[in-house]
Amino acid sequence: MSNLFHIPENHSQRFSLHNEIHARPPIPLKSPVSASLLALKLNTQERIEERNHLESLCQRFGINPPPAEATHFIASFDHFLFHWEQHGEFSSYSFYVNSVDTTEPFAKPALDYAPMDWLDKLTGQTMLAIHAIILPADAQQLNVENVSRYFEGNTVVGATVTGRDAQAFTDFRIHKDGFSRFVILDKKLQSQQAGRLMQRLFEIEIYRVMSLLAFPLAQELSPKVSEYEQRLSKITNTMAEPECDDGQLLDKMTLLAAEVESHISRSQFRFGAAEAYYKIVEQRISDIREERIQGIQTIGEFLSKRMHPAVSSCKSTSRRFRLLSERISNASQLLRTRVDISIERQNQALLTSMNLRAKIQLRFQETVEGLSIVAITTYIISLIHSAAKALQSTQLIGVNPDLISGIAIPFVLVFVAIAARRLHKQIKKSD
Repeated sequence: MSNLFHIPENHSQRFSLHNEIHARPPIPLKSPVSASLLALKLNTQERIEERNHLESLCQRFGINPPPAEATHFIASFDHFLFHWEQHGEFSSYSFYVNSVDTTEPFAKPALDYAPMDWLDKLTGQTMLAIHAIILPADAQQLNVENVSRYFEGNTVVGATVTGRDAQAFTDFRIHKDGFSRFVILDKKLQSQQAGRLMQRLFEIEIYRVMSLLAFPLAQELSPKVSEYEQRLSKITNTMAEPECDDGQLLDKMTLLAAEVESHISRSQFRFGAAEAYYKIVEQRISDIREERIQGIQTIGEFLSKRMHPAVSSCKSTSRRFRLLSERISNASQLLRTRVDISIERQNQALLTSMNLRAKIQLRFQETVEGLSIVAITTYIISLIHSAAKALQSTQLIGVNPDLISGIAIPFVLVFVAIAARRLHKQIKKSD
């Protein structure tokens, strides 16, 4: 019976998220194998050029190029197997061949099988270059002293890995050809198992180098964070003094905060990436399941002793900057509170002064109003007196004008005062 159910519309990223677990699969390898890897750090423009350059390689060998949205690509060319991966900050190019000279395995590495003119035009900055080989193990090669000849007599680190199915060795040095080296001795590796082991060893080296990109930055910023801590301490000590200039201190604090935040913005990504890369290194070391070979250090032990202090220094510098930023924020808040209180006090004093001035003006205004009432009364009485004199001259009244003026004074004064008071009330209502 057919299924009549139709699932709802797919999310736009359903299939890409589902297939992410299958991304970057290991390449099946069967010993003997020679491999070369290049890891290049690229900017935005170089990533565009990288795509075009990759397409030119595919066109040369008649291979379909990867889709525009692809971040990894595997193809078999005439004499070598090619694997390209694009990561956040870098891209890796891996080359594999099954032709190995067991007496001199690094005399003709896998990279020599790729077109030299194409390799010369690769864009980006080389972060890592590795030659690696997988050789069948025999009694002679299991001797660690014999393995060291592949590393020009350098001190070798290594271990039995992947459940005792192989041994992996390296010296973590860049040799005269500009490449570092890995040697894998195959006891009974399956092809998928060999591919995973090679991929994990490559990733250990890639992410080791990428994580250490933050170490020079930590060394550069460590003296600066010490300087900033001293400046903050000086500012906070000055804040405790009774006669300090809060405004000037706030300006210094603001400048210090801007400098610290600038360095945090510049270094935050690098320090965060270093921590993430280092976790991948630790995970890959765990994945290869190392077992100690008597007399030599394991890869994990060697890297832990050398990388842990560097990564810890990066973490310490990042943490010191974060704590410094928090201390500056707290001190700035305290200083702004003091400045605000000082401003409020000044405003309160200013309001008190303005209130006093307003009272003085009110008193002065009341005095002027009193004088104005007297002046208006005098003017009106003068008019009444003139009118009374005019009437006396016409003999309409026989009363003395001075008497009329004198009697009218209190009435006029009361009338003017009442009129002025009503005028005040009307003005208050309009306000």
